Amino acid sequence: MSLHHWQSRFENWMNQHWQHGDQAHDVAHLRRVWQTAQQIMQGTDATPLVVLAACYFHDVVNLPKDHPERHLASSQAAAATRRILLESFPDFPHELHDDIAHAVQAHSFSAGIVPRTLEAKIVQDADRLESLGAIGLARVFYTSGALGRSLFDSNDPLGKARPLDDKLWTLDHFQIKMLRLPETMQTETGKKLAQHNADFVVDFMAKLCSELQGDLIGKDASVLRDFTSDKTKY
Repeated sequence: MSLHHWQSRFENWMNQHWQHGDQAHDVAHLRRVWQTAQQIMQGTDATPLVVLAACYFHDVVNLPKDHPERHLASSQAAAATRRILLESFPDFPHELHDDIAHAVQAHSFSAGIVPRTLEAKIVQDADRLESLGAIGLARVFYTSGALGRSLFDSNDPLGKARPLDDKLWTLDHFQIKMLRLPETMQTETGKKLAQHNADFVVDFMAKLCSELQGDLIGKDASVLRDFTSDKTKY
């Protein structure tokens, strides 16, 4: 059976059975993770069917960011994935279950599980790339709004004179997590894509800081200089 066949079946299952209230982790998110994973996977020896299944089921158990057991969600998702494949997809190759479960378990940032296989590394990178670039910006503000967190500290948006706290200020999350993602990437393609999209996030930060200073046209050069990966440009 083709990858398209399995993708269609997985997506139909998710649409019918997956109950969630987080629109930052919806079926469109799963589809995008698979789309990105295919780019990262090109020219490698990864097993596409393992990557596809892990992309579609990695968030089948998705606990809120502020849930006390958030770090356990990916392990619960891995167990649920095994059960779903056995019960709802009995014709799916059983010999791939272990690798799929590992990729699902290892994808999570909060779980801190090191991916052991190429497929797990690809899925982890593809999922983390959803936290950068334009999509990453949209998702982080959606999630923070759902949690009731403020946009930024207008008096000190970059936390230069205070501890960073992304439970209070959404913009603090950029430094606490988002801009650190490129160094966590497992593949060379993932690193290149992550750094490119992290620089886009920095560009947004520079524009925001400029506007907060009353300049609605320019970008804060100090932000670009301090946070952009290519320091020689500034």
